[in-house]
Amino acid sequence: MNQNNEQFATRWGILLAAIGMAVGTGNIWRFPRVAAANGGGAFLITWLVFMFAWSVPLVLAEFALGKKTRRGPAGAIGHLIGARYNWLGAFVGLCTCFITFYYSVVAGWCIKYFFVTVTTGVAAGEHDAYWVNLTTSNFQPILFHLLALVAGCWIISRGVVKGIERTNRLLIPTLFILLVVAAIRAVTLPDAIKCLGFLFTPEWSQLLSHKVWLEGLTQSAWSVGAAWGLVMTYGVYLKKKDDFVLTSYATAFGDYSASLLAGIAILCTVFAVLPEVDARAALGAGNEGLTFIWLPQLFEQIPLGRFFLALFFLALSFAAMSSLIAMIEMATRIGMDLGMDRSKAIGTVGVVAFLLGLPSAWKLGFFQNQDWVWGLGLMVSGFFIAITVIKFGADKFRDELINTPEERRPMGRWFVPVMKYVIPLEFLALMVWWFYRMITELDPEGWWHPFHAFSIGTTLLQWGVLIGALLILNRWWANRVGASEGQ
Repeated sequence: MNQNNEQFATRWGILLAAIGMAVGTGNIWRFPRVAAANGGGAFLITWLVFMFAWSVPLVLAEFALGKKTRRGPAGAIGHLIGARYNWLGAFVGLCTCFITFYYSVVAGWCIKYFFVTVTTGVAAGEHDAYWVNLTTSNFQPILFHLLALVAGCWIISRGVVKGIERTNRLLIPTLFILLVVAAIRAVTLPDAIKCLGFLFTPEWSQLLSHKVWLEGLTQSAWSVGAAWGLVMTYGVYLKKKDDFVLTSYATAFGDYSASLLAGIAILCTVFAVLPEVDARAALGAGNEGLTFIWLPQLFEQIPLGRFFLALFFLALSFAAMSSLIAMIEMATRIGMDLGMDRSKAIGTVGVVAFLLGLPSAWKLGFFQNQDWVWGLGLMVSGFFIAITVIKFGADKFRDELINTPEERRPMGRWFVPVMKYVIPLEFLALMVWWFYRMITELDPEGWWHPFHAFSIGTTLLQWGVLIGALLILNRWWANRVGASEGQ
């Protein structure tokens, strides 16, 4: 098998792989609590707006970059607009690699909780202690971190069709079936109609809040997988005849559908079982607190609760693994673009990801810091892809790289102003808002400190080290991936 000629076999394979990339733990453990905290129905409106104002345009740009250049993020941007800009794509790829190092730990947690739920279970009243014990153990988080990586590396070692495509053909339909079952069970609980009314009936005054709009943009940016370099990698494996405009829309809608199903399942369960004060406390406990402490307690209080809790953690594990597969493939593609064969690249990625994921497996605080820094780094990645399109020429990019002769559903002209103006302005708004929150809410005393978990200091330090290293190595890297001398 020629590693440079691998291609998806079918259009359904492309779509399911793309949806698998997009649907991850953030759809299930972040979306419901953020929607609840930001106006419910009003939040859904802002979230939908940014599907078109951020996610879909960037997904389109990534598919086009991968298909045109036949390179992942390590070389696609430099090949398209010139070697001096290659570091932009390297940042996109390595930012997601840093996410991979701790995301495999998350996948391990999900798998562990599924196994525990279907075997011994957690004793009533012991969920908080069990979670603390798990995350402070030196053995179990590492074991399941390794298990998730081994499974992911084995899947992609089988190639694009036998590995990525076939696995997502199983995972994604099953995931949606599990989410539908969970949602149906939740809406049959007492007073579920009130929760549905909150989630789907907008309070129009909430749309005057900048916070609701910025949270909607943040959720869209983090959830769909735009600008992660993952779609760019899958774009490498498109056939010349494959079009991707409809696939890009379907990927975003698939991701949004998974989020809505998860939102219905979790919010209806939370508000049906708990008094409102406790429900708010559960939703304010953060991703890990809601998922691994509060939800197991809630399911204990409903009929067949353990069965539905097992379905929940199975769905969460499937979501985590479908995204992890895409991340490992992207990192492998970077190695291949730098000259490795697939087997060597997979082995290197597996070993490096295991070693660099150990700090997150050992210490929850380190995990939270990395999730913060590189989650925000994805906003920078989106900005860098917009810069690439602008440098190439947004009209030219649309006409030559997206609306190719084989594209059956050409992209409208609205793509151009969104890439040229809207996404850069959104990036600026996000950076100002999140940095302001670091100073005023998250770490007002130590916002400047380079070793605080949620500070501007640690964010800029880690971004700066990566960008500095990439600028130093840019010429070497560009030569290895065959970047062009100029546009």
